[in-house]
Amino acid sequence: MRLKKIYGTREYNYTIMKINLWTVGKAHESFVKEGIEVFTKRISSYYKVAWMIIPTPKNAAVLDNDSLKIKEGEIILPIIAKEDFLILLDERGKNFTSEGLAKFIEQRALDSVKNIIFLVGGAYGVSNEVMKRANYTWSLSPLVFPHQLVRLILAEQIYRACTIIRNEKYHHS
Repeated sequence: MRLKKIYGTREYNYTIMKINLWTVGKAHESFVKEGIEVFTKRISSYYKVAWMIIPTPKNAAVLDNDSLKIKEGEIILPIIAKEDFLILLDERGKNFTSEGLAKFIEQRALDSVKNIIFLVGGAYGVSNEVMKRANYTWSLSPLVFPHQLVRLILAEQIYRACTIIRNEKYHHS
């Protein structure tokens, strides 16, 4: 379905895009759950949005780091459709400003991407196969954050990008 939207003086035709937020690990911890829910609800005013928490393999404790990444990759890769746009979060990725992220998301919508997936890998990262499948690798920061905080930061930054796209007041530059 194509929609026509007018923001300010610019007119856009784009397909409705869904933002998928995927993470490997446990359910949201209580200390971040409320914030994640707030920002996810706010994002839903702009795009369809869904979280998927991919559990670690049952035998994760006995696997070495590389084997664990491979097992997680074997879970992740089959559920990514060929046409999905995969953004891997990794500290070795490229950085965005908030405005840059907004332009990036807006361009995916203008390109008629139906599903954009932001993937937070497991504790040791992702397999080479998942890395190769990624359309883009994004670093939130050169710092390493706990996965639970990455989820909250990711949700907030996507919401911020949505408000920038619509020229709303949440983001102050």
